[in-house]
Formats: sequence, C-alpha cells, structure tokens
Amino acid sequence: MRVLRAEDGSPELRGRMEDLAYSLCVSTGTKDVDAALVAARHRLPGTGVREDSLLTA
Repeated sequence: MRVLRAEDGSPELRGRMEDLAYSLCVSTGTKDVDAALVAARHRLPGTGVREDSLLTA
C-alpha cells in the first residue's frame, strides 16, 4: 500500500487529495472537509466523538 506524503507537493498527490476530499464530502453530505471529518466521526463506531460544534444545521 502506498502512503500519501503531504510533504510531496506533486500534482499527482494534490489531485489524489482533492479526489479524497471530494469523496469524503459527497459521502457525508457536507460541503467542506472539516465538516465532513466531524460527520464521518459521528458515523463511525468507537470514535469517541464528544464535539460536534463544526456541524452546520
């Protein structure tokens, strides 16, 4: 398995990260990555979510 390396600013990596962010937003029904991460944590068992102030109404 390849590991994404954020310090590698290659166009390929940027494209993969944009695809990942888009997929996360679509799958959680959100419009930005921060909200998508919060929403995803709420849906995953065992994440111990305690803070949801970033979710929009």
